Amino acid sequence: MARTHRQWLGTLISALVLLALGGCSPVKLLNALTPEASFTRTAGIAYGEDPRQKLDVYAPRHPLEDAPVVVFFYGGSWNSGEREDYTFVGEALASQGIVAVIADYRLYPQVRYPLFLEDGARAVAWTRAHIRQYSGNPQRLYLMGHSSGGYNAAMLALDPQWLAAVGMAPKDLSGWIGLAGPYDFLPIENPDVRPVFFWPDSPPQSQPINHVSRGAPPALLIAASKDELVNPTRNTGGLASKLRAAGVPVQDLYYSRPNHITLVATLSRPLRSLAPVLKQVVGFIKHTPGQ
Repeated sequence: MARTHRQWLGTLISALVLLALGGCSPVKLLNALTPEASFTRTAGIAYGEDPRQKLDVYAPRHPLEDAPVVVFFYGGSWNSGEREDYTFVGEALASQGIVAVIADYRLYPQVRYPLFLEDGARAVAWTRAHIRQYSGNPQRLYLMGHSSGGYNAAMLALDPQWLAAVGMAPKDLSGWIGLAGPYDFLPIENPDVRPVFFWPDSPPQSQPINHVSRGAPPALLIAASKDELVNPTRNTGGLASKLRAAGVPVQDLYYSRPNHITLVATLSRPLRSLAPVLKQVVGFIKHTPGQ
């Protein structure tokens, strides 16, 4: 008898866990299972002089003219992460007719807050200036991030100083998407994150929730309802409430099946049935059409 879909999914997740325990990265398996027919990747584009200041562009294989563009920032507690690990994100977006830009940025201990935000702003400015070469529309520019990458996206969208430094403003963004982002996390409990934000003297201005204003871009905030690493009620729920009170269009969604890590993994083809994250992202972009 054929396995049910739930049995198959359980087997796949178990395999991912076993591979992780055996020293094989689960994201490498996800990327190995990611088809390449839907995108064309241009890799290793420099947006700055540092070796970490590089990005990859995933353009739809058969792009529509003036496709929307998403700049994606990955998580890793500002201590780790490689753009190559997120091919499955690039494929997910490109398969839906969206040009994806996945950017590396400098990490601790090379830098601390706020220098990785300066990197993010420079990556966004590069995208706005050059994305037409990849059939992207710079007037339909969105930011997206998972975990600490969601924080980066939030700060660029909410605190005007970072984009202002590269000749842009939050109004140049059509919207932003946060997946399990930390937006209100003082005092810092995570020992890996403390030195990044100068604990115990972490500046209040480092918190996205303190930069909400009426002119902020529309937002889609998604979280795992049982996230044990980033409290979804305080972070996603708290930021959504403050944005709503300021009159900013925002939708917050919570899913019970993914956890903090697998929330972003639901963008991959093998795990999309865990939660309709990709569907919600595409719908947000479709119904938030641009400037």
